[in-house]
Amino acid sequence: MSELQPRRGRSVLAQIFLSPDEPRLRAGWRLLIQTILMFIFGTILGVIALFLGILDLNSLWGQILNFFIITGSVYVARRWLDKRSFESLGLKLDRHTLLDILAGIAITFLQMGFIYIVMLGLGWLTFQGFAWQFDPVDVVIRGVLSFLVVFIFVGWNEELLSRGYHLQTIASGLNLFWGVVISSAIFGLLHLGNPNATWVSAAGIFFAGVFLAYGYIRTKQLWLPIGLHIGWNFFEGVVFGFPVSGLADIYKLIRIQVHGPEIWTGGAFGPEAGLIVLPALLLGALLIHLYTVRRSI
Repeated sequence: MSELQPRRGRSVLAQIFLSPDEPRLRAGWRLLIQTILMFIFGTILGVIALFLGILDLNSLWGQILNFFIITGSVYVARRWLDKRSFESLGLKLDRHTLLDILAGIAITFLQMGFIYIVMLGLGWLTFQGFAWQFDPVDVVIRGVLSFLVVFIFVGWNEELLSRGYHLQTIASGLNLFWGVVISSAIFGLLHLGNPNATWVSAAGIFFAGVFLAYGYIRTKQLWLPIGLHIGWNFFEGVVFGFPVSGLADIYKLIRIQVHGPEIWTGGAFGPEAGLIVLPALLLGALLIHLYTVRRSI
């Protein structure tokens, strides 16, 4: 039964606040409280960071902070508001877990390789050299490993929130279609605060959100989307040298200069803000389908 169909005979307050199916709050209220919890956790951890003198957070510290804020708020909301286990968000550990993560990473390598080859072939970017031609080997290794760790945290944090709590909570109140659409729209809006973001880039992130949701839908687990998210950021920025959702201050193994039409390349925001992202997402969706076609869910 959808939460949009209140049960007869209930009080007005019960119809407003409580799910008609079971004794818990409606999806919208659960989402609101989880957001408030994130704010509370963020405030507390921010004060602790200030007390410890680490307010000037670099990207790694920021993602570690986000890990505790997002994971903590989602855990509390899932257990005590949703009345479900944390694992039921799609975090079951089984024989598919590691394979899903690695498959997601491999799929995004092909997607980003496709974008790079197309843009290079059309003359929209210029290859300038490899990192080890500019920096000592130890600097290259530290740069790659540090951003790999950052993007592992990003993959967990954003997928747990967007394809985990947002998508699944909205779907429980409406349906899966609207869960995907609304959670992907929120995902796009959350990236408007990134450098060089525009409404065009938000639209591109929306479609990326739908793509990541497809990975969840095909497996009913978050491990494939987490792998896709880690690989997308890592290969986009560290390996192929593009900005990652507007973030250009990333260590790059391949040094390039993008100078093609911004409507296609995405310009300073990166490929997510360009039309080039659409065929890459379609390629990724096809690869997800092929990877999961024999999967019994």
